[in-house]
Amino acid sequence: MGLWDSFKKRISSFSDDWDDLDDWNEWDADAGIDENSDYGDGDESDAQGTGGRDWEQVIYTREHIDIHDHKQRHDYVVSCLEQIAEATRELENLEYEYSMVTSYLKDMEEIENLPVEEKAALETAAAKVSSIRRERAKEDAQALKQGMSDAKYAQLMMLDTDVEDGIRKLTEAEEYQQKIKADLRALDNERNAFRYRRGELIGEMEDCQGMTVVCSVAVAVCMLALIVMQFGFGMNASAGYVLAAGGAAMFYLFVFHKYREASSEYKKLRAETNRLIMLQNRVKIRYVNNTNLLDYLCMKYKVDSSKELNKLWKKFNEEKERRAAMRQSQMALDLCENELMHILRRYQIGDTAIWLNQTDAILDHKEMVEIRHSLIVRRQSLRKRMEYNREIVAGNAQNEIKDLVESYPKYSGEIMALVAEYEARFNSESGSSLGGFDIS
Repeated sequence: MGLWDSFKKRISSFSDDWDDLDDWNEWDADAGIDENSDYGDGDESDAQGTGGRDWEQVIYTREHIDIHDHKQRHDYVVSCLEQIAEATRELENLEYEYSMVTSYLKDMEEIENLPVEEKAALETAAAKVSSIRRERAKEDAQALKQGMSDAKYAQLMMLDTDVEDGIRKLTEAEEYQQKIKADLRALDNERNAFRYRRGELIGEMEDCQGMTVVCSVAVAVCMLALIVMQFGFGMNASAGYVLAAGGAAMFYLFVFHKYREASSEYKKLRAETNRLIMLQNRVKIRYVNNTNLLDYLCMKYKVDSSKELNKLWKKFNEEKERRAAMRQSQMALDLCENELMHILRRYQIGDTAIWLNQTDAILDHKEMVEIRHSLIVRRQSLRKRMEYNREIVAGNAQNEIKDLVESYPKYSGEIMALVAEYEARFNSESGSSLGGFDIS
């Protein structure tokens, strides 16, 4: 019946592809591959369930099914059809992958069988691509260690014309900041010296006041003694009065002079202190403004100092040159890759782009053999999976439906109607045709 034609055609096409690949036996021998060997990664025991049951085997049994029951019969047929549908979907995926592997192997054969001169031209183009790629890999590795991040590079690129002026401004501001700090330290020292001297002058004036009191007491005692000597003892004390008065006068003049000098210097010192405070305030204003300028410039360029910005600017210029060189290298690589792809297209290579990353295989026969080995293993695995879906899954399901039709002819019309209905629903849902075998 027509229901199974597309599936039968698909399976036949796979068989034809496998027959066409019989000529690859020589390649397989070169690669050390035995197509009859199983290159699966799993242990055979992986496919065994508990009690030794094989998980890969699809078992059909009607032992617990009453075929004469409409619902059980319907569910059983639908179950078989679902297995055929699953096999159809899986085979579509496998067909694409199988054709890709086959195409790749055929491309390898074309390359290996090129004439000597043409192969030499191909190897020359491949060598250019491989050499540039190796250089690019080294540059990328170096950039990964020493290169600048894209975000930092973009930031400096936006400020490209302003960075050098920023370095100059930041350097000048830092130097000016050091001068301001030196001035502030000098003013602090001078103010401390003024404070210390002011304390000394206050002490001197207090000493003068104390000496004046002592001198006055001493003069009073002397005068009292002279009065007692003159009037009590009748002595002539005129000379004593003169000496006491003269000594007291001289001492008072001396103390007054010292006090006046200290007081005058104290007044000047206060004036100088006020001047120093005003000067210090002006310097502090400069310090605050310059500090704000430094903070702004550091925030603008996202650095902590002019030294860091200068280092970053040098690194940016190196990065700029490196990226320009990489662009030139990429242009050279594009030219060499286009040349290689042009050569490959001349020899009817199916997928030329994939060989841009397989230049080592073009240049080294051992590398080509290793890749071919991997592809043949993949092809063997795909073939095994296709055989499983064709023979075990779809084949057994098809045989089971055929047997139902032959064993229960009175239900054959119902079964075939169910098959047609399922096929129509599958086609509308998946957009592809449900295939199978002719069971007529």
